[in-house]
Amino acid sequence: MKIKCLIIDDEPLAITVIETHLKSFDDIEIVATFTNPLHAYRILEKEKIDLIFLDINMPQLTGFAFIENLSYKPLIVITTAYREYAVKSFELNILDYLVKPIPFDRFVKTINKVYQHFYASTTKNDPGLQQEPHIFLRVNKKLIKTNLNDILYIESLKDYIKVITVIGDYVVHKSLTAITEELPTSNFMRIHRSYTVSINKIDALEGNTVEISNRKIPIGRNYTKQAKERIFNISDESED
Repeated sequence: MKIKCLIIDDEPLAITVIETHLKSFDDIEIVATFTNPLHAYRILEKEKIDLIFLDINMPQLTGFAFIENLSYKPLIVITTAYREYAVKSFELNILDYLVKPIPFDRFVKTINKVYQHFYASTTKNDPGLQQEPHIFLRVNKKLIKTNLNDILYIESLKDYIKVITVIGDYVVHKSLTAITEELPTSNFMRIHRSYTVSINKIDALEGNTVEISNRKIPIGRNYTKQAKERIFNISDESED
């Protein structure tokens, strides 16, 4: 199932940048682009759209007014040259806020958020859909599509991370905090300043160490209580 999206921006060059970025993601389909937001409503009435990349400052209709007049709300990603609208944007429950010019690495983070929300909602609405949630990892100059279910754990390497999967390991120029924010909290948990793990891949717990695929990973002191509660799905009152 492809994610259907619109791009709305009064600057054609800004539309071209997003179109170029999206060429790397085969499962996102650009249904249409608009320099006049009023014309986008016609498509939204005829076809179910999953995602909109939306500028704020447009002469015909502001991005905020556009959102307020939607009959249903797809995932919204704001694309703007202005930082000062961020607070108001998040009050409208937008998915992400991109400041122009939009670097590709930052765009990948947004797309990973899109995948997380899209696959969670489609599976919830129709459990019969066979979705394979995934993210994209930028390894050197290549984007690697990685299924979330294949990830065992992630290790911090200062300015880089190592993503350990059942298929192989990938070194990515990204912080552990950033990648953890892109992963669904229902399946992944940070247990140490240097480690985030897949909860359902934990084979054993011994003291302050978890075992995943015969590899021992420490639980940091500041993460112990929360980690054990998540692992056992109970409240560990002995840690109070």
